[in-house]
Amino acid sequence: MTKKLLALLALVPLVMPSTAAAASDVVRTDAGLVQSKTVGEARVFDGIPYAAPPVGALRWKAPQPVQPWDGVRESKLGNPCPQQANSEVPKGSSAEDCLYLNVTTPAKPSTKPRAVMVWIPGGGFFEGAGNSYEASKLAARGDVVVVTVNYRLGIYGFFGYPGLPGSGTFGLQDQQAALRWVQRNARTFGGDPRNVTIAGESAGGMSVCAELTSPTSAGLFSKAIMQSGSCAFNWADNSQYPKQTADSPWHPVRDVEANGKDWAEDKKPDLQCKPGQSTIDCLRGIDSDELLADTFQFTQLGYGGSAVLPLSPAKALQAGLFHRVPIISGNNHDEAAAWLSAFGEIKDYPKLVTDMVGAKQAAKVLREYPLSRYESPAAAWTAVTTDRIWSCTQVASDQQAARKVPVYAYEFADKHSPLAQPGLGAAHAAELVYLFRPGGIDFPLTATQQQLSNQMIDYWTAFVRTGNPNGQDRPHWSPTGRQEVKGLSLAPTDQSGIHPVNLSTEHHCAFWAGLS
Repeated sequence: MTKKLLALLALVPLVMPSTAAAASDVVRTDAGLVQSKTVGEARVFDGIPYAAPPVGALRWKAPQPVQPWDGVRESKLGNPCPQQANSEVPKGSSAEDCLYLNVTTPAKPSTKPRAVMVWIPGGGFFEGAGNSYEASKLAARGDVVVVTVNYRLGIYGFFGYPGLPGSGTFGLQDQQAALRWVQRNARTFGGDPRNVTIAGESAGGMSVCAELTSPTSAGLFSKAIMQSGSCAFNWADNSQYPKQTADSPWHPVRDVEANGKDWAEDKKPDLQCKPGQSTIDCLRGIDSDELLADTFQFTQLGYGGSAVLPLSPAKALQAGLFHRVPIISGNNHDEAAAWLSAFGEIKDYPKLVTDMVGAKQAAKVLREYPLSRYESPAAAWTAVTTDRIWSCTQVASDQQAARKVPVYAYEFADKHSPLAQPGLGAAHAAELVYLFRPGGIDFPLTATQQQLSNQMIDYWTAFVRTGNPNGQDRPHWSPTGRQEVKGLSLAPTDQSGIHPVNLSTEHHCAFWAGLS
């Protein structure tokens, strides 16, 4: 260790006050020292391990404590969790040493601890990474600490096998380990462990719902944000993708375990298990690249096997068995447009509807969504599948949660987000560029879009700080009632602007609830 480094370490106290920590280049976590880098008006501490690498004997086990390190860890993104190549991780990854998080704090000092927002990324439970959500603008403008998290995905995070503790929940356990890390270390970064909000989009929003209903996440957060993902999320036959059977993210653990057992039986002829070695221990020896080839087979979360997820989150929320915290919950106006390419050119709209709901119900859907109302068959199909799969499942969760806690409902409605393909409207994930710098990129926003971005950050971070999104320079946002779900439509002023919207009627949710 150099004299210069020793001199630096001597300046870092073992327990740093929150105001000093927020302005320091080096801070001490409970496992070691980490260094920041400056991004805009924020300090960023990338690549902090929050649990031991889940490799070897730790594959398919609950996350274990991280080993302390010597010296100072530089601010450098850690490995994304294993996933095949995709838009967020173009080269993919097979590195199981991936349980890292990133902390972003305002560069300016504060006289009191700041609220903390923990972001859980989406990606269908088989791809995505907290690394993709650069949060300098969100943290600096909102005066909050932002933590983005990697967690195990696919076969690494949601594998199950008879007798394997934690089957189907390892990814959720990672999220909780990250939240416990925040409880232990928030003050080091100027954050308040008593004022933590969990937030996420798509599978991240569904993860938030799972944590809302998990007994083992009690006390780890005081507010929740679900973007385009809810407890009631599910899809019908031939809806989100062609030839797809009806499904949801939540499966009984016995089904997850049976799926894992069938997969293991198929693998056995190629395994070289030692005499007396258990099947699981033998499977833990498979190379990560080989596992990755089958990762899409394991994207369902198993409930009923442990305290982590004792009930289906949909049933738990409906029964009122969830943590009593304020919630922001919403969708994008044209969510399902993101999946149009899966169907190719859409010409026969009535056939698509019939394939989804059956011949008996198709006439009802076609009367509710007549082709004459839309500019194209693709636009009509987008409306049907957005409402059936995304909007009305979110509305159902909002109604159930609103019986017990304040729920602030919204709909993102900018038709020209730089994250959406031209002509697809406010498609799935199009709002993320208004809160983050995805991939660290400054996507071009018009003046009115920049204004909307500022207003959305102000809504979100006011909620993170206080549990109420309201403040100056933006329209008032009231909690929804328990029957019809009313909230705000979020669009630039040169479109429809920010205005009240009845999400239940906007998306025909009474119709879908009554369709049988």
